Amino acid sequence: MALTLGTTGMDSATEAELRSAFQQANAGLGNRWQLVDEGQADYVVVDMDSMYGPMSWLRLHAAGKQVIGLTSAPRTQTDFRLERPIDANGVSALLVQMSGGAVAPQAAAAPMPSGMSPSPVPNDQLPEEMPQKPREDLRPPAPAPKLPDSVQAGTLAPTSIEPPKPAPVAAAPAPAPVPPPPAPPAPPAPPAQRRLADWLAAGEIEGRVRYQRGAGPALLIDGRERTYHGPAALKPLAGYFDSPVSRGDFGAIDDATWARESGPLGAAQPLQRLEWYGGLLAGKGKLLPGVESDAKFKLGKWPQTEREFPKHFRVATAMMKGPATIDELVAASGVPTEDVVDFVNANLATGFAEVVQDAPEPDEPQKGGLFGRLRGK
Repeated sequence: MALTLGTTGMDSATEAELRSAFQQANAGLGNRWQLVDEGQADYVVVDMDSMYGPMSWLRLHAAGKQVIGLTSAPRTQTDFRLERPIDANGVSALLVQMSGGAVAPQAAAAPMPSGMSPSPVPNDQLPEEMPQKPREDLRPPAPAPKLPDSVQAGTLAPTSIEPPKPAPVAAAPAPAPVPPPPAPPAPPAPPAQRRLADWLAAGEIEGRVRYQRGAGPALLIDGRERTYHGPAALKPLAGYFDSPVSRGDFGAIDDATWARESGPLGAAQPLQRLEWYGGLLAGKGKLLPGVESDAKFKLGKWPQTEREFPKHFRVATAMMKGPATIDELVAASGVPTEDVVDFVNANLATGFAEVVQDAPEPDEPQKGGLFGRLRGK
């Protein structure tokens, strides 16, 4: 029985390119696959980089279809992933993977776990935002001393000759008060405890380091490339974000050790994925400090949700519709309040979400125009 494949959510050029690569790959696999319409296909390819890709995935996922995400991103939340640019080798490896490996692929590609997109670049500080010292040549001149009225008028007031008065006898100066002894300096405040999410957000991890807690999995972090090697799942790392972390907990690692230990851990993952998870755990069901409980939030762009948290897709869909409060997001998504708050915190920490301020209402214009105002006088 032939295996069926369909396409949706892509432009005609992309579909033609995919069909050409499919025909070459299918011929090399004995034509075991058949390209059919979306409604008759067991597997459907969705262009996840297009505007309507995530919504097409949601519709097909609800219909019980196996979805293949066509994307240039290293991760996707679909069942399978087809990497851009499209070629026959990649399609062949995908077909073998979906058919259970019955035919040896020409080039096999490892499945990629879902994750986050690259982190946004922080804005630079403008020169006009930097504090500047006042210039001496721009200070206003000091006012001239005021002269007597008679001098300002060009005349001198008449004077009378009086005998000199005896000089007053100066009184003995009072003894100067003895200043109190200086108070001892206050002890320095203890340094604030920092956690892993704080180190990641501050960008203070430079170069390649190893971070590990007890018998837990190792994290190989490359602060320069903003990537890491570690387990595909996030939940096993929950304990890494609870306890304080010092600079000495990040062990330096040489290139040879890095190459030997990073290979078994799989492909590099974006460091923003760990930042997102740290933000998810930071509030424990409460909004981050400084964020008002009645504020409205919106997503600036679609985040790639984690498979470990399937409810987040519904929250993200509700946030993409427009600014909404926590209560409105709970009602629209049907997700518990604590989960909605944690998802908002995670996306605020990574820049995917932002707080939206209500625009001031415009002043109501006077009714009746000019003649109406004249009649009202």
